[in-house]
Amino acid sequence: MARSENKESAGPTTRLVAGMARRMRARKGWTQEQLGDRIGFTASAVSAMETCAQPASDAMLVQLEAALGDGLGLFEQAREYVRLDKYPAQFKNYALLEQKALGLHLYATLVVHGLFQTEEYARALIGGGYPPLPEHRVEELVEARMARRALFEREPVALIEVVLEESVLRRTIGSEEIMRGQMRHLAGCARQRNVTLQVLPLDAGLSGEYAGARGGMELVETPEHDRLVYLEMQGESLLIKDPAKVSALTQRYARIRAQALDRRESLGLIEQLAGEQR
Repeated sequence: MARSENKESAGPTTRLVAGMARRMRARKGWTQEQLGDRIGFTASAVSAMETCAQPASDAMLVQLEAALGDGLGLFEQAREYVRLDKYPAQFKNYALLEQKALGLHLYATLVVHGLFQTEEYARALIGGGYPPLPEHRVEELVEARMARRALFEREPVALIEVVLEESVLRRTIGSEEIMRGQMRHLAGCARQRNVTLQVLPLDAGLSGEYAGARGGMELVETPEHDRLVYLEMQGESLLIKDPAKVSALTQRYARIRAQALDRRESLGLIEQLAGEQR
């Protein structure tokens, strides 16, 4: 259920869409119920969108474009930015960089990276976090996280590398059934030509060297060929642009990748773990 406090915290694009929809509906002489009938939503859902109590979903924006857009594409264009309004504050600045990146080099140490999560895994992870979130906020965040996967289908194609700690694969989130689905999804991702997925095994430190000790990171190559590093921990984030620091972290990432299993071994381990989930 939408909450009144959302009206105060709604982002600028959410407010803009609400105002556009309200004025364009009034211009056509429709009530909220009549608009709802045309787009497949209840009058209360339309009201929640127009008052910013609940941001428009991707599905609602598609239907608003068809019903109210008059061929201008305003609601279609707003989809990306409404989605940004739904992200946590520390992630918003990075989200656009991620979606436009030429290349991503990712290292995930605690849970499956958000780009590779299934909907069920994401819902269990977000819904089980602390502090607890209301159900409608969990669903907003799940929807926004799933929308990030459009990067895999984008043209021009993005080249994506990800190194996952083996402990990430063995940590059950939600249920064994959810983990089985997550493992199968990872295996499918690993077979895509633009994706390189490797697993850093639990015994990686037996040689006396463990390059991943300082935590996860995300290396980004922008369309302008700039290289940046994004770090996030405990609800705080840092975007590093200094070339010397980016270079040092890039070299560390290369060492992490070198200590990981190769692509074929990693896929074999993921398939094995999928089979072990009962």
